[in-house]
Amino acid sequence: MRPYTRSIVELFDGKKRYLIPLYQRQYAWSVSPQLELLWEDIERAVIRLAEDRQSATPHFMGAIVIAQIKTFGKQVQAFEVIDGQQRLTTFQILLAALRDVAAAHGSDYAQEINKLLFNDGVMETPEVERFKLWPTLTDRRAFVFMTDPAADLSAISKAPEDEDGVVRPAAAAHAWFKARVEEHVIADGAFDQFRMEKLFEALRDGLAAVSIELEGGDDPQTIFETLNSRGVDLTAGDLMRNFIFQRAKGLGQEDGSLKVDKLYADHWLPLDRWFWRIEDSRGRQNKPRLDWLLVDHLSMKKAEIVSVDNLFDSYRRWIFDERPFDTVEAELRSISRSAEAHRRLVEMKSDDPLGRFGRFARAFDVSTAMPLVLYLATDAEIGGDLAPALDMIEAYILRRDICGLTTKNYNRQFVDVLDKIRKSGLPTLKALEAHLSISDSDLTRWPNDAEWKQNWLGRDQYKNNRQPRLRHLLQAIEMAKRSALSEEIEIKSELTIEHVMPDKWRTHWPVPGFDHVPEGEFDQDHFARQLERDQAVNKLGNLTLLTQSLNSTVSNGPFALKMPAVRAHASLALNRELHSYDHWDETSILHRGEAMFEIAKQVWRGPLSREAAVETIAAGGG
Repeated sequence: MRPYTRSIVELFDGKKRYLIPLYQRQYAWSVSPQLELLWEDIERAVIRLAEDRQSATPHFMGAIVIAQIKTFGKQVQAFEVIDGQQRLTTFQILLAALRDVAAAHGSDYAQEINKLLFNDGVMETPEVERFKLWPTLTDRRAFVFMTDPAADLSAISKAPEDEDGVVRPAAAAHAWFKARVEEHVIADGAFDQFRMEKLFEALRDGLAAVSIELEGGDDPQTIFETLNSRGVDLTAGDLMRNFIFQRAKGLGQEDGSLKVDKLYADHWLPLDRWFWRIEDSRGRQNKPRLDWLLVDHLSMKKAEIVSVDNLFDSYRRWIFDERPFDTVEAELRSISRSAEAHRRLVEMKSDDPLGRFGRFARAFDVSTAMPLVLYLATDAEIGGDLAPALDMIEAYILRRDICGLTTKNYNRQFVDVLDKIRKSGLPTLKALEAHLSISDSDLTRWPNDAEWKQNWLGRDQYKNNRQPRLRHLLQAIEMAKRSALSEEIEIKSELTIEHVMPDKWRTHWPVPGFDHVPEGEFDQDHFARQLERDQAVNKLGNLTLLTQSLNSTVSNGPFALKMPAVRAHASLALNRELHSYDHWDETSILHRGEAMFEIAKQVWRGPLSREAAVETIAAGGG
């Protein structure tokens, strides 16, 4: 590793190129604080040089890490930028702004600065190699237009992320620098050539960066992680991207671009798009989707719980200790497969097994199952058994939920099952079924039909924080109740959960047979019947779905008023069956709950017996 102190002018003096790999972040410096701090440094350098040029020393601007690329024939000397691309890009934007202001006022410095933006002479691919800096794909068009407005932009690849009408940070920075330079060189309403000269001298003599040129034995990743100042905070995804691609070094360049860029374009460019930058929450933590994908991917690969806070360190140790991939390309292909599965889970398309499970996982808040789901979708070679495998996991979770069993051990349970499936000699579906069925502990057991029915009919299920879960459950029963002969109905409005007998039943739904009890007088039998009704209201048999909410008057109104309103939603099979009831009480609720359970039992299957699970696992050598 050889360090050199270079001024901003010296960094770009001579015939050379700085190539920023596509895997690095797009340009991200903003006016506050980065550009403002840089401009303050420049203004201070101007003052120092004016006051005492002889003893003034350059102001240190941070470090830039580069690695020389082998060049052949007419190729321009080139360096791959390991760290410092934000600074290098900003320096070029600043020089372009200085050049533009000088040109606008007829200053000779315009031509002088142009030499720091472009190479000249013999080159292999002059349309690319003439640029001193070759930025990432997402910034390339904006950068080229900024430095050379006359360039043929049709020859510059347009990144999928580019959007018409969107001002890229590089363009915004150029406009801001132009305004600052213009303010600096205008005195008393006129252009001051002396001020332009001193500004250029500040860039040439008053500001400097340490240019670190790597040699064969240097580790670029370690240097990258320790040399970030005045930068934008790096996410776990940023660190992992650089860690992966910096291990693909030494591939050289082709047609003026780095060969490693093809690996990036094929595998990581999709992960740098906005879809993966959107934040999702798990528990109390909000992180970009990319970070959650990488957590699930690593958990799946290691069959261990991985913390998002320690994601990068865990991934790096795994790569160095286990050496799980022969090549970086194989490593990237594995991440790409997980990303495809994760995206299908997020998009939640109803015709996709992963999309359907994604809907279920969102309703039941079970991101802890994702490592196992990713394994089934990518590494398990499960083929056509993916849908029944996901249905099995859903049945396991949903049955436990209805029974009120804890979710606290799910993160450990699902990675343990994953590990056992991977080591099993059984077909994946059989191994999954057996290992989910074998436990008899409250922490991990899969409730059988008897236990599930007891809780289905006996536990209160309606609570405000459970509405997404109940909506999912009732919608699934609704779809199961529709026969092949039923008309196809598309429900475009959001379905709401409604009590058939309202939870505020006392006003209009009195317990029959107690009209003789004077108001305010206690009757033990009457009290017992009221308690029985209170206990029935929030049972599943008393819940239905409506395509719109009933107003509160109807919702809490008497049977004669409410039932016609509910029956008006007869397009839903859940409500058509209510035509058969001429009254509604605790017995009706129990009867309907039992009928719903018989359907649910078919939708969400139960486990193997423990004996059968033990026998199955033993047959696989487990």
